[in-house]
Amino acid sequence: MSGVDAVKAEIAGYLERARAAQRTYATWDQQRVDDVVAGVAWAGYREDRAEELGRLAAEDSGMGRAEDKRDKIRRKTLGTLEDLTGAPSVGVIRDDPETGITEIAKPVGVVAALIPSTNPEATPINKAMMALKGRNAIVFSPSPKGARACALAVEYMRAELEKVGAPVDLVQVIESPSKALSAELMARSDLSIVTGSQRNVRAAYRSGKPAIGVGLGNATVVIDHTADLADAAAKIRLSKTFDYATSCSSENALVIDDRVYDAMIEALRAEGGYLCTAEEAERLEAVMWPDGSLSAAVIAQPPATIADLAGLGAGAAASRFFLVEETGTGPDHPFSGEKLSVVLTLYRYRSFDEALDRVRAVLDYMGRGHSCGIHTTDEAKARRLADEIDVARVLVNQAHAVGNGGAFDNGLTTTLTMGCGTWAGNSISENLSYRHFLNTTRLVRPIGGTAPPEETVFGHYWERYGR
Repeated sequence: MSGVDAVKAEIAGYLERARAAQRTYATWDQQRVDDVVAGVAWAGYREDRAEELGRLAAEDSGMGRAEDKRDKIRRKTLGTLEDLTGAPSVGVIRDDPETGITEIAKPVGVVAALIPSTNPEATPINKAMMALKGRNAIVFSPSPKGARACALAVEYMRAELEKVGAPVDLVQVIESPSKALSAELMARSDLSIVTGSQRNVRAAYRSGKPAIGVGLGNATVVIDHTADLADAAAKIRLSKTFDYATSCSSENALVIDDRVYDAMIEALRAEGGYLCTAEEAERLEAVMWPDGSLSAAVIAQPPATIADLAGLGAGAAASRFFLVEETGTGPDHPFSGEKLSVVLTLYRYRSFDEALDRVRAVLDYMGRGHSCGIHTTDEAKARRLADEIDVARVLVNQAHAVGNGGAFDNGLTTTLTMGCGTWAGNSISENLSYRHFLNTTRLVRPIGGTAPPEETVFGHYWERYGR
């Protein structure tokens, strides 16, 4: 059997099992479906399992902190279950007598899910909960670096499926993942959900099947002169250091009002930030982008590791994150891009117009569509930022890595997959939710309406421009 035929045969096996399981599951009622979702949530939320998944993910990927990964699994799983509890996803989900329309939810079928090495432990559980809420089956294709953690998460989920009497093949994982297997899986499934590299996202959109992908993160946050600087610095430190910045939502650049620039640097220093000199920044740049691309040697690594690589000395090695001052954006200024590391870029502005221009320039280089934020007490500035910057999410006075994917103190859907709209070449501009895993049939009845008078619909136009 040729290599191509072997790939086709292997994926055919996964899909045959998934479709058989999904046909049975599609007949289940809402209560039984919700029991399945709760079981899958418990599969990862249980503390001993979350701890083992976090340890394995950190060990195999060589990125992040095991304890942070454990906490991420539990927080994301609990938040997602809260979102899904009580949400209708089976049968009639909306009935509107006024329009005469009844909406009936149906499954999309079998979902292909590509899992990145940065989150191989929490993402499978999050996606499985959403897919199963819609009575779908899901097959995971993980990054090789995160394959063991993803496989263990699937093992835990299948054990809970068996406990509640559900077909275990509703959740499967490719045992020895490869690009060829991922491509075939996406081409043969009913829907692909892709988190990770832009190469994988583009491959999903080329697969010929519906796909939902994500954009690059490069969260850029304005520090207004009205901000509570200590609070802002504490939230930024929490976000920037969590799991050593594996999150695409972690702050990458701060755009700081000149009136509080020095004070904000001191607030960041108080939280463990290390301000690099110009010469240290040059050395840091050399090790982070040795050939023009971000080096895997610094991605989601401890500060001491990065400091050692760049020869920054004991003071830097003992810090929690690094601060680099910058004045430019674009390829000639790599610190203006996404860094996936505990390195934070600082810009200074003198007017809010200048701040908006800087945020726009940073995101136009990298991260357009994803997110930005502001620390302020001036609602008008927050609204202006949202009005003028092309992103899907603008966070106000929040830690980005915690809040962007949904938090208990904001209204965003809890997820690990954040659409960035057409700005980033994505099909959605919102946080992924169970609603993206539903097809909807609309039962449409006559309501006795008649065509409106022409004056009603054209009157305003006629008054302004004539007939």
